[in-house]
Amino acid sequence: MKNVWIVGASGHVGTALTELLDCMKYKMFFTDSTEVDVTNRQLVHLYITRIRPDVIINCAGITNMEECEKNPELAYAVNAIGARNLAVEAQAIEAKLIQLSTDDVFDGKLDRAYNEFDTPNPQTVYGKSKYAGEKFIEAFSNKYVIIRSSWVYGTGRDFVSYALNQAKNNEEIEAHINEYACPTSAEELAKIVAQFIDNDCLGIYHAVCKGSCSRYEFASEIIKNLGKEGTINIKTVEHPNPVNSVLDNMMLRIDGLEEPCQWKDALKSHISKIGGLK
Repeated sequence: MKNVWIVGASGHVGTALTELLDCMKYKMFFTDSTEVDVTNRQLVHLYITRIRPDVIINCAGITNMEECEKNPELAYAVNAIGARNLAVEAQAIEAKLIQLSTDDVFDGKLDRAYNEFDTPNPQTVYGKSKYAGEKFIEAFSNKYVIIRSSWVYGTGRDFVSYALNQAKNNEEIEAHINEYACPTSAEELAKIVAQFIDNDCLGIYHAVCKGSCSRYEFASEIIKNLGKEGTINIKTVEHPNPVNSVLDNMMLRIDGLEEPCQWKDALKSHISKIGGLK
């Protein structure tokens, strides 16, 4: 039985993994920042020495874009140094490290979907800090998987929860019409992450729901699933710099691994699961 440590277990993907993984199949360890602060290498070392994980899944991170811009030191501490600490300690015990990353490592200027062989060029503090984390992992670990995704939603604050809250209060939703990506549910992403616990695949993978849309189209689909079409206004807003951060799951296909479902199907399932506006 493998020991599996989920770091940042209270976040979107951490919560989904907690619900998904079979505690009869794996010996599970779940922590958040109050239990193990990944920015403190000594604490990471002590915890890893105690539980001896075979697989570490790092879901921890500062993901709020505005928070990262306001406090870049914190963003780099958690997103980059935290990843470094986990990589160093994972390497020491030959554990597999699965790191969650983001589409924001790219500049959003490409006129097609980004695959794993395209060169990152992050433009935001969030993207730069996550990319720095990737580089640390590549430098300090030889048994890692980096999984990039986009517009992840699930338990907690995200665009879906924002739109649901606005709709519940019959208030306007603001959404960019020139920002494109692949909405991906935490539940679908967790299924992809889980594949890497037992397989021998390593490297960088993109894992997003099939299809893509603008923020406006995303908001419209949310309202459609709530049965509130025509009753909630969606205000179109132009992003100052048009952004295309659509990802291509090329490596999942090459390695014959499962891909997430269509984004509209995942969204419908998520809204049904949480009971809509209840």
